[in-house]
Amino acid sequence: MASTLETFTLDAFDLRILEALQQEGRLTNQELAERVGLSASQCSRRRSALEEKGIVKGYRADLAPEALGLGVTVFTHVTLATHNPDNARRFAELVRHLEFALEAHALTGDADYLVKMIVPDLKTLSAVVNEQLLPHESVANVRSAVVLETLKDEARLPLSWIKPTRHGER
Repeated sequence: MASTLETFTLDAFDLRILEALQQEGRLTNQELAERVGLSASQCSRRRSALEEKGIVKGYRADLAPEALGLGVTVFTHVTLATHNPDNARRFAELVRHLEFALEAHALTGDADYLVKMIVPDLKTLSAVVNEQLLPHESVANVRSAVVLETLKDEARLPLSWIKPTRHGER
């Protein structure tokens, strides 16, 4: 399957729109126009095209976990009991229903998966590991690393590597 950028080119205005939306997803088309140097209607059309192509997946609030009582971030390495498609599917289903799981990634190396979780406290982490992960038929081993300090937590994607097309090259 071709990547989106292979089928949809981005010019400098598109990249400026993406950068502005990453900084503030609630911008109106008029505010966006003022930031990128286009009319509001042009920004609206371009924003819609970026959404339709799946480049802009959605808009959401950036919540402060600590303000909501979620003060413990954990990276959990999971090794599967057996390596086959059915077991991987069972584990994926488990993770989809883990309330505290924010991300889950299949890995190369010692662990099969890395699950990022955020929990209110260590007691909750212990319950998730001992009552949900370890008893599950797909799981053989779980190792968790509690985050002591977050040095960088950036949700914005780096766009500087993308070479914009010139106007009219779409």
